[in-house]
Amino acid sequence: MGSTRLPGKSMMDLAGAPLISRVLERVKRCKNIDNIVLAIPLNKENDILEKQAKISNIDCFRGSENDLLDRYYQAAKTFNADIVGRIPADNPLSEPYEIDRIISHHKLLDTPGFSSNLAEVQGSSYPDGIGAEMFDFSLLEKVWQKESDSQKREHVHLNFYNYDLDEPVDIKFCPVTTIECPEEYRRPDIVLDVNTNDQYKFIKEIYEYFYKSNPFFGIKDIITWHDNVYKK
Repeated sequence: MGSTRLPGKSMMDLAGAPLISRVLERVKRCKNIDNIVLAIPLNKENDILEKQAKISNIDCFRGSENDLLDRYYQAAKTFNADIVGRIPADNPLSEPYEIDRIISHHKLLDTPGFSSNLAEVQGSSYPDGIGAEMFDFSLLEKVWQKESDSQKREHVHLNFYNYDLDEPVDIKFCPVTTIECPEEYRRPDIVLDVNTNDQYKFIKEIYEYFYKSNPFFGIKDIITWHDNVYKK
């Protein structure tokens, strides 16, 4: 709720429900997730998000607002996670099938590492915002213990992988892998995050177009709409 670029975005309306509820609604359709935890800050302005977790019948964890590395570590420890999946709470168009795919991929790895189809990784051409990041708790614990850099404490993925540079942080410590993006939605130009008001308007338009007639719409529907209906 304390976003600097778009305050209160988690409760902004998308087709009659808060953005956070739409995130949870889609994630709950995944088949390979053992437990969903909404990990939010302790401060009072986020109490409303804990209420949304109860409405959605999922677990909630309250932790540090700015030290997300600690929040993730403490949440994972509390709920005994061997593998942690990160799905940003401002990604209301997650693709359940793609999240399940990256989970299945990660569980087959021989050594602990970081896997992602959250955005483009190693030339995968994924749209931004339909997948997830997966990393082993053992690696999370190690960086939680040793990392003091404030940026890496705030942005968990920077301990493993830098999307801007498209580079692993330390391939020996943490191998980075992805999966092949299906040809029909290799569209890294499409961004489905909500960080600004313009991005919110874009996502809201998608929900208003699809949700009432098809609440299970997916990325292929979105691409068809984007290329044929959306007026930029």
